[in-house]
Amino acid sequence: MGYYTRVLSKRHDCPSLDSLKDSLGKKWPNIVLSLQDGDADDWTALLLAHADGLEIAAIERNPVAEGTLGADELAEFIEEVESGQPQTAVSWLTTYLRAVKTIYAFQHLSGTQQSRGDEALRCVSGAIWGKVDAILQADGEGFSNEDGYHILWQFSDHVSGPWWMAVLQDGRWIRFQMELGSSEHRRAFLEGRVPPGVQTA
Repeated sequence: MGYYTRVLSKRHDCPSLDSLKDSLGKKWPNIVLSLQDGDADDWTALLLAHADGLEIAAIERNPVAEGTLGADELAEFIEEVESGQPQTAVSWLTTYLRAVKTIYAFQHLSGTQQSRGDEALRCVSGAIWGKVDAILQADGEGFSNEDGYHILWQFSDHVSGPWWMAVLQDGRWIRFQMELGSSEHRRAFLEGRVPPGVQTA
């Protein structure tokens, strides 16, 4: 099935193909974003590739409506989130997900590993995220809030490295950078607390 990241939006409308091409701009002259299904202003599938044809990502736009793939996927996310931590994030995410209208799914292909393809993909996904009132999700990692800070733990036990997180306290997101491999930091985050001594934002 491969590795996916997603943008989960509360809006039905989508950024046009031309606006997404503009986001690549002069920085990515050897990257091609092409229409695969739909039209330029109401697309359902795009392909991001290097100029030589090596595919970076297949991008799908799935509306959430009864009987659709988007609705099935969203129901799976809601069920999955219920067993996550911290509990404050579970409550917030469950409410948010029930209001999602569109899922943008990015299947990462082999071209992400070549010639900064991963950066070009982040440019396109970031352009979509920035325009559609959305949160982020990544397989094997978890969910972000609307500001892009990680709020639900779905990492493997062996993960390590610095990561920007947020916990919800008194209705406000507290942002900080923790060490994912630190058992002390993990414990605090899973309990909905800011770990001691971390860098805050």
